[in-house]
Amino acid sequence: MALELIDFLIIISFFLVSLFVGIAVSKKSSKNASSFYLSGRNMPWWLLGVSMVATTFAADTPNLVAGIVRDTGVAGNWEWWAFLLTGMLTVFFYARLWRRSGVTTDLEFYELRYHGKSAAFLRGFRAIYLGVIFNVIIMATVCLAAIKIGNVMFGFTAGETLWIASIVTVLYSLLGGLKGVLITDFIQFIIAMVGSIWATMYILDLPEINGMQNLITHPNVAGKIDLLPDFSNTELMMGIFLIPLAVQWWSTWYPGAEPGGGGYVAQRMLAAKDEKTPLGPCYFLI
Repeated sequence: MALELIDFLIIISFFLVSLFVGIAVSKKSSKNASSFYLSGRNMPWWLLGVSMVATTFAADTPNLVAGIVRDTGVAGNWEWWAFLLTGMLTVFFYARLWRRSGVTTDLEFYELRYHGKSAAFLRGFRAIYLGVIFNVIIMATVCLAAIKIGNVMFGFTAGETLWIASIVTVLYSLLGGLKGVLITDFIQFIIAMVGSIWATMYILDLPEINGMQNLITHPNVAGKIDLLPDFSNTELMMGIFLIPLAVQWWSTWYPGAEPGGGGYVAQRMLAAKDEKTPLGPCYFLI
């Protein structure tokens, strides 16, 4: 892909803005642990809500969803749409309880709920499993997607893409704490939404597509736009619809998907102003 000077200036500006946000809020974020990890517990619902949504997708997410739709159609998204059930539980039951707990992280809750050495062991085990093993796997998938994008757009090697993207991300996260992350999430979310909508409109107007009607009636697309799977195909219906709705939504750990919410979703609810505020971001997610 051939990029012009203006393209590189926009990309560099994006990184500079993210870095500036981290520097701008670093003074307040470095006051104490509460300021760094929870932004002083005074964040508004709209900022927390946007951050939750922005954090649920990264460079790998569009590729994942596009692959699901290509292979099994729109109905294949029930693999993750089923998590709406846990989201509803978070909205109407767990959100207030998270904020009321007063903990700093979701892992701290284990020693609040349980007691003794076994509680400390559980907290430590989950910290290592989720923070090291699980998180490394997730970050690897995100980095792999970024590497592919960096190679196609800029001709970068894997190492060059990781160094450039990681240094800026680590710096603004380290300097700005959760508040810096929330603000950059807000900026990135706007860029992602505007870019996605603009790209969709542009692509639909291309002569190869020639409008939405031609797209949805194309033989490669027409059979894949139904919201529900073909129930006559038992194997497909079981794999992408029945099992996710019956089992996967409660048995699979994923931040914001497990009943009650965890990880970065719980972190944002804990950073809310009061018990009523966490409901705002949850409604936003729905």
